[in-house]
Amino acid sequence: MPRPVAPSGVARGLLVLVVPLAVLLALLPAPAGAAAPPRTGVPGPARVVPAGVDDAGCRPTAARPTPVVVVHGTFGDSATLLRRLRAALVRDGYCVFSIDYGRRATAPVERSAAELSGFVDRVLASTGARKVSLVGHSQGGMMPRYYLRFLGGAAKVDDLVGLAPSNHGTRTPLLLTPGLSSLCPACAQQAAGSAFLRRLNEGDETPGAVSYTTVVTRYDEVVLPYTSGFLAGATNITLQQKCRAHLPGHLLLPSDGAAIRVVRHALARRGPASPTYRPSCLP
Repeated sequence: MPRPVAPSGVARGLLVLVVPLAVLLALLPAPAGAAAPPRTGVPGPARVVPAGVDDAGCRPTAARPTPVVVVHGTFGDSATLLRRLRAALVRDGYCVFSIDYGRRATAPVERSAAELSGFVDRVLASTGARKVSLVGHSQGGMMPRYYLRFLGGAAKVDDLVGLAPSNHGTRTPLLLTPGLSSLCPACAQQAAGSAFLRRLNEGDETPGAVSYTTVVTRYDEVVLPYTSGFLAGATNITLQQKCRAHLPGHLLLPSDGAAIRVVRHALARRGPASPTYRPSCLP
């Protein structure tokens, strides 16, 4: 059987550059008098969520004692990219919550981490659980590390699973766009070598008793190189080492069946995902 060929980098690269820029235009200040967006809650007001997600009445079970908070990435929101993942976790019996934060995750990462801190506290109060697990995509896999390290989150989190996380930043050309830092401070902070990332990654990259798992794809066209998602002290999994024919890029990784199975495996066991775990490679 011939080795699969990665999707065209040209077409996908153009989408990666053009689509976020279009979103940035939508983030320009609204006209005077425009209504402010609702504050995040559990569940948040005026949010459309699938059945079983953001249920303030959900109570953890003995089999699934830890609620899961799903964290989207830059330019994203809780309604996109992560639907399949959330549905799988609900079917597994978890209390599942999803946060919208930081003006589509464009605000400074420190501010977004503070929002996550408040959200986790509300989930814990609502469910009566002692800890939560966090599953994040892109910035959503990196930003919680600021919460864990600097805002006391390590005492409240069991697992952190990052899908294509921007842990050591990216060299994507998008970050060279003039004026980007004023529209998207988090974008500049995710540039490889930024002062923010140097501080975040100084010393122990996986502090506390948290179980850290990262899942990356060789065909990531946003977090460059894809290995920048790895963390010292974590279980680091490259999807194609488990399922060679799987070709998801950055945006589709959270919807990939094998990647979701790795997340489920990590959450269901003590400690991070096992490096030897081999998920089914069905779609």
